[in-house]
Amino acid sequence: MTEKDRYQLRDIICKEAISYAVAKLDAEVIDEINILNASVRSMHLAINQLDTKPEFIIVDGNRFYQYGDIKHQTIVKGDGKYMSIAAASVLAKTFRDDFMLKIDTEFPQYNWRKNKGYPTADHRAAIAKYGITPYHRRTFRLLDTQLELQF
Repeated sequence: MTEKDRYQLRDIICKEAISYAVAKLDAEVIDEINILNASVRSMHLAINQLDTKPEFIIVDGNRFYQYGDIKHQTIVKGDGKYMSIAAASVLAKTFRDDFMLKIDTEFPQYNWRKNKGYPTADHRAAIAKYGITPYHRRTFRLLDTQLELQF
């Protein structure tokens, strides 16, 4: 799906959904609790914000932790099987991309506008040259390191 298509769909999803919410955690929290726990915590935070309490939760992937007394099911490749999961994926991606555009204005040398935070060669080169920002996860291996022998 193209970026343009995602943003067009986001407009439709936001207009037509019974309820939706998006939540995010900063890099420091992700480093503290790991990416899986942070993903689930973000989902829980988003569910907390919904105007309508879900009767059942379906989640893309194979991991989720119980949310209150609401039953759930994880579905591998669920975004290709269920429109609600696909819609959640579109919202998550577009709101994350919006955040990448915002921090690109603060730290343009990392080219987040283009790489959206993925560790491309250019992004890694910027990290090597300028160091990291508060937006970089410290537990994620940002640069290749090589063991050097001292003689």
